[in-house]
Amino acid sequence: MTVSDIGANCANWAKTGLNPRTRLALTRGLCARYPCIMASIETLFATKLYRAVLNARRLNDELEQACREIPREDRAGQAWSRKHGYRGYTSYASLADLPERAPAFADLVKHLDSHVAAFARALDFDLGARALKLDSLWLNVMKSGGVHTAHIHPKSVISGTYYVTVPPGASALKLEDPRLGLMMAAPRRKTRAARENQTFVYVEPKPRTLLLWESWLRHEVPLNRARGERISVSFNYA
Repeated sequence: MTVSDIGANCANWAKTGLNPRTRLALTRGLCARYPCIMASIETLFATKLYRAVLNARRLNDELEQACREIPREDRAGQAWSRKHGYRGYTSYASLADLPERAPAFADLVKHLDSHVAAFARALDFDLGARALKLDSLWLNVMKSGGVHTAHIHPKSVISGTYYVTVPPGASALKLEDPRLGLMMAAPRRKTRAARENQTFVYVEPKPRTLLLWESWLRHEVPLNRARGERISVSFNYA
């Protein structure tokens, strides 16, 4: 094998499984300087984020109406939200029967079941004959100035949020690298680091967006600067 053959092979392996920036660095760097050296980079232990936009405008309108009506009647939820400094309203600790209270939530659950099953297959979960089941479902109405600090969802497998109303300037979802506490002396990432190398990733959803992630993934909602209300429905599957 000639040096040119080795250089060609080096360029070929660099094309597989790497983002363009890494591929360019390898082909211009290693292959140009050391054509006899074979190296590779493999991505391991991926953190997956599932995203879909539901083709259900009417359902979304019905959900928005329900999400605005239910808080007016749920005094326990209003009290819990005030006590815990939640700027707005959440049914997290007060209502466990949203699909029975409003048909729109029952219809939403049908969509969720299908997407969660697809995500579970993509994650190669060995579930045997069983399927993941809805464990909890709650609505959130976040006003301007509201935040939801970093947290995980214990005793669940897949968690997620469906976004009903997202006004201009509303908070993104902030996701945290699950290895953050184990990075020892790792330097800071570059400001414009590739997305898969960033310590925090911000996802800006639109109305009718569904996001799913594994429940151990720490996430938060930073300060909401929107003037309108940010309305969403969150849930756990186990």
